[in-house]
Amino acid sequence: MQKNTLTKADISRYNKIFWKCLAGLIAFIALVLMATSFGLFGELPSFRDLENPKSNQASIIYTEDKTELGNYFVQNRSNIRYQDISPNVINALISTEDVRFKDHSGIDFKRTFTIFFYNLIGKKQGGSTITQQLALNLFSEEGRARSVFKRIPQKLRELIVAIKLERNYTKEEIITMYLNTVDFGNNSFGIKAAARTYFNTTAAKLSAPQAATLVGILKGVTLYSPTRNPERALGRRNLILSKMRDEHFITEEMYQSAKEKGLELRFRPTNHNEGLATYFRAVLKQDIQKTLAKLSITKADGSAYDLDRDGLKIYTTINSKMQAYAEQAQREYMKELQAQFNAHWKGRNAFKGNENLIVQGMKRSDRYAALKEEGLSEEEIKANFNEPVKMEIFSWRGNIDTTMSPIDSIKYYKMILRNSMMAMDPQNGEVRAWVGGIDFEHFKYDQVKMGTRQVGSTAKPFTYAVGIDNGYSPCYQVENVPYTVTGYGEPWTPRGYGSIPGFLTLRKALANSQNFITAWVMQQVGPTAVATLIKRMGITSDVPPYPSIALGSFEASVYDMTGAYSAFVNHGVWTEPIYLTRIEDKNGNVLYERKPKVVQALNEQTAYVMTYMLKGVVEQGTGVRLRYRYGLTNPIGGKTGTTNDNSDGWFMGITPQLVAGVWTGCEDRAIHFRSTNLGEGANTALPIFALFMKKVYADSELGIKKNVDFQAPANGLTITLDCNQYQNTESPKTGETGGASPDERLGF
Repeated sequence: MQKNTLTKADISRYNKIFWKCLAGLIAFIALVLMATSFGLFGELPSFRDLENPKSNQASIIYTEDKTELGNYFVQNRSNIRYQDISPNVINALISTEDVRFKDHSGIDFKRTFTIFFYNLIGKKQGGSTITQQLALNLFSEEGRARSVFKRIPQKLRELIVAIKLERNYTKEEIITMYLNTVDFGNNSFGIKAAARTYFNTTAAKLSAPQAATLVGILKGVTLYSPTRNPERALGRRNLILSKMRDEHFITEEMYQSAKEKGLELRFRPTNHNEGLATYFRAVLKQDIQKTLAKLSITKADGSAYDLDRDGLKIYTTINSKMQAYAEQAQREYMKELQAQFNAHWKGRNAFKGNENLIVQGMKRSDRYAALKEEGLSEEEIKANFNEPVKMEIFSWRGNIDTTMSPIDSIKYYKMILRNSMMAMDPQNGEVRAWVGGIDFEHFKYDQVKMGTRQVGSTAKPFTYAVGIDNGYSPCYQVENVPYTVTGYGEPWTPRGYGSIPGFLTLRKALANSQNFITAWVMQQVGPTAVATLIKRMGITSDVPPYPSIALGSFEASVYDMTGAYSAFVNHGVWTEPIYLTRIEDKNGNVLYERKPKVVQALNEQTAYVMTYMLKGVVEQGTGVRLRYRYGLTNPIGGKTGTTNDNSDGWFMGITPQLVAGVWTGCEDRAIHFRSTNLGEGANTALPIFALFMKKVYADSELGIKKNVDFQAPANGLTITLDCNQYQNTESPKTGETGGASPDERLGF
């Protein structure tokens, strides 16, 4: 039998065929890559695109004490610098995803040809380098294609972009861009957001086990989620730790110690309903959008900035500590006050005679609108609202899962007391704390700036300020008897709740919120002068020049009232309350800066006398519980306010360095405390100011000092404050004997 043997000619011929095939394959690959680079298989990013890669980047809100207050985002993504990323993260990523990352030029050919071998021996490696994965993340909006026919051209484009990225960026920039773009689940895009979400820390402080946990998520956002599949996540973390050990990024001892630990999550999901200053963030967003549109501030291509995608840097005046103290003070006292309110109404029907409130609440609800759209009749809708359903409701003990009819839920929420508070620096107008409501998840409406309520007796200082400006001394005495204001439309006589008989000084009358003497002052100065001052002090709502504005018949916001009271402290200068100072684009270019408006609302002497008058409220008047119950004996002034039927409770508090306004009431004015003892501002609003100030004073780092008093005018006073020295018995306005009676006791 003849044997088949290869001759030298055969071998030579086969070698030529092999090398021709190999050369042809290489040429074919080169042609395909060249065609891809020319866009034959889809458009490739330009050089400009590479310099400015697109990604949805969250806008960051910063406080004045340089902490992050929150974000606006579609994807919770914030960029971070390479030096701010823990080496543990870099090492975990490289050892798992791309061990030759620092050596290749975007495509790891050695790895490409050995993937099959590595998988056989159990050392699993992905097919794409970190640079290729970055290319996919940045420039493939549709994500990784599932179809083979789509994936092949996508892969080709990915290779070309990876090479371009390597040419234009350093390795540090590439891995940073990658870590800034990847999805870590739970609405956390990028390592910065992931570190905060899963471990409540910064990317720079991530330990090796923490870094391994986060890198492990990249294998499968759901499959290896530490919150959804903790056991799989733990196994994946330990595998990555072993890879880090194999690559000598951690020692054997570190590996053995780390793998014995659990995930030790400090999970803090990012949610617009959670975190500090939720109401403030919502108002701020609307303000920024209006400001950018009004001033026509746009991007280079003329398109509008998108706060949820364009990574703006927003700088505010909020102090993170003061904000936390304000929210804590609210929670502490409103929980107690709600218990008082519930006990007060126990066994009684607060809706007797107010049934229309329930109907209004029903018709304003989303459920009603949806049922109406479905074509249901009013009777069918009413039946639906009376049928119990499962729901989650708000309580001061936390959200409660319960079964309740929608109509009963309306009644329940109508009986929940609402509250808002704002604190600001009176010298520069900067807002330090903003608490727009009791719970943003359930009650979205902001009551600091967006809402207005009757201000009650907190308006009285405006009338007294005009009186002081007209030359009256705080020591001027008036008989506290019913008084009718005439000459300004219909005669007006206020009610005299809590009247103190006899002659009172103006200071004592204001301190004890006496209506008759306030009406007397209004008669002397006239409502037009008072309304003019109120508007000059920053109240933007309507203030008609009627005598009743002396007792606060007009409505105003907490924002405006706090700004107005700041003028008393700031030498009569009203400084517009500001909370936004600067907006920058993602590259740090300043887009907008805000400066406050400034108005000389009062002369300096009148303003100082008013701080003395307002101190009297705390020393001997309706605000005295600041001293005896809360121990605030330092220089503090303020004014309580209570509207008709106790519908609104107010307290405006002033200190030399901080001014704050607090409001409390129900959604509807018809629902309220039945007794003034419980419903007055001294009980419903003052305690929150007191608790806030105690926390502020206790924190020495804030620099709000107890031993600082209100600053007197540099040129001294011509108005007498010492009533023992006061002898003027004539009205400075008319020259006639003042008061309700020509009695020589006037002036003592």
